[in-house]
Amino acid sequence: MLEDLLSGIAQGSVYGLIAMGMSIMWYVTRVINFAQGQVAMVAVMVTAEAVASGWPIAVAILVAVIVTIVVGVITYVVAVRPVLVFDRFSFSWLASTLGVALILENTAATIWGTNTEPFPALLNNDTVRLASATLTVQQIVTVCAALVLAAAFELVRRRTLLGKAGMAVAYDPEMASTFGASTFLFSVAAFAIAAFLAAVAGVLVGPIVFANPFLGSTYGIDGFIALMLAGLKRPATAIFGGMILGVLNSGANAFINPQASTWFPFVVVVLVLLFIPEGLFSGSIANSRFAVGLRRSLGILKGEQA
Repeated sequence: MLEDLLSGIAQGSVYGLIAMGMSIMWYVTRVINFAQGQVAMVAVMVTAEAVASGWPIAVAILVAVIVTIVVGVITYVVAVRPVLVFDRFSFSWLASTLGVALILENTAATIWGTNTEPFPALLNNDTVRLASATLTVQQIVTVCAALVLAAAFELVRRRTLLGKAGMAVAYDPEMASTFGASTFLFSVAAFAIAAFLAAVAGVLVGPIVFANPFLGSTYGIDGFIALMLAGLKRPATAIFGGMILGVLNSGANAFINPQASTWFPFVVVVLVLLFIPEGLFSGSIANSRFAVGLRRSLGILKGEQA
């Protein structure tokens, strides 16, 4: 039980990193890149290919992160900004980013093939005993990395001039522009940071899932569901949305069947839409449908008892 819980938190940390990247993009640009999972896949494939070619692991990871950030920036410049310039209030970016997801997936399959390739083990072969649970060091590093990156983002957002300017752009782009803030540069930065988080997620999960051009779809969907679970108002809380989803998936695998995590996230998203449409950490959970319904039910019970 404890091992399933901790493994779920570790797996959910990967979802959370992808979700936090999505949330940052939404926070600044009101756009979500639905190719975020495929962007993480790029980091996995580039790292695996570089190591297979004889590059040192550290250099391979660095190159993979740089390539992934470039892919993220290109996605904004080529697939998102043009449709926003044409009609800022449309949802054309949804179709364009889904198109990017298909392009990245098929390009990777063409370059590297459709078979699963080995990925460097990193710390996945080293284990640590925690009470009755056995975890890999890779899992522990994944959780720690997710929490550190979330805390770092919040510190930058709240305590630095750059972060405050980003908050101003997110709140009112037109007003921020009149004071000299470049909405274009902040938007590019948001997509670059999101791509960096996707790259970190890819490198952290690579030793567990190995390298496959199609892994992005699963992690992209789970990342988006984690984002919906957490809510859009506070990017750093997406990490906890991911952890919660990871624990729920792990529990579904343990108590329903070993393949339940392939469909259980869709149950979660339906429940979120029905009862907590603004997310657990939106700041308005007291007014969510779940909370309102619960209060009404309690009121009815009290009335009946009276």
